[in-house]
Amino acid sequence: MPHLPVLNLPPITAPRLRQNVQGRAEIFDPLRGRFVTLTPEEWVRQHFTAFLIGERDFPAALIGNEVGVSVGGVARRCDTVVYARSGTPLLIVEYKAPHISITQSVFTQIQSYNSVLHVPYLIVTNGLTHYCCRVDYSNGKVHFLPEIPRYPALILPDTSS
Repeated sequence: MPHLPVLNLPPITAPRLRQNVQGRAEIFDPLRGRFVTLTPEEWVRQHFTAFLIGERDFPAALIGNEVGVSVGGVARRCDTVVYARSGTPLLIVEYKAPHISITQSVFTQIQSYNSVLHVPYLIVTNGLTHYCCRVDYSNGKVHFLPEIPRYPALILPDTSS
């Protein structure tokens, strides 16, 4: 198994790891219900989704990993999308490996996904540093939040006007 870095997140309780027939390490993703290749980014994803579910009360059934979107006619995949109980996309998470710095290009990447999904919350993380922001569609401003909110505190923007 590869070296698995310690992250700035609670540890996963007994992650299910294995080697596939090609000798590559895999980790079980409970949201997708299957083993996936264990990359540094996937290690961050598994920790972060466990954090959202276990520490921030996000319902597992409303979280999707590797969600397909079409951005400018190009098929892309959002790392994680969280939905409101109504089924409306609520939050996008973009993961990077721990050795990758969170730069403007990461925010540009997640914003390209948001140009399609129009969610009120964006999170970028490399497992060590986490940024969460709320998009205010009434004035087009982005507000960085001091912490990741609990799921019950997330609100959808008012689009009735």
